[in-house]
Amino acid sequence: MRNAFQPPADRKVFTLPLEIRPEHIDDNGHVNNVVYVGWLQDVGTAHWNSLFPADERARWSWVALRHEIDYRRPLMPGDAARAVTWVGEPKGPRFDRFVLIEGPNGIAAQGRTEWCLVDAQTMRPVRIPDVMLEPFAQAAE
Repeated sequence: MRNAFQPPADRKVFTLPLEIRPEHIDDNGHVNNVVYVGWLQDVGTAHWNSLFPADERARWSWVALRHEIDYRRPLMPGDAARAVTWVGEPKGPRFDRFVLIEGPNGIAAQGRTEWCLVDAQTMRPVRIPDVMLEPFAQAAE
């Protein structure tokens, strides 16, 4: 099993509480794997929305290129859960976003999504502007 992701010291971490709803539970009695993909998107979107004003967000859009999820332990009905996320190093128009899904017994899953920044009008990839990087960075102490 892969080691748990750890945020680098220079990255801000964002946390989002997750609600486990009855429709998330599959025939095995735990949260269905497909729900985790939605949570990766939900926490990424919430993080983005928390850092940039609406007029700035309207200029851009993010397109998922790849999702990768490692499942560690099931989340069950009634469990408290949260998603913890941060971004990796930019690569032109791309960012890797890392997510830990935590439950009452530790990490339930971890995921990495490769996102591509696109111009909202043309939907063409755009190199991530330097001014967009600072909000994702942890302030030096």
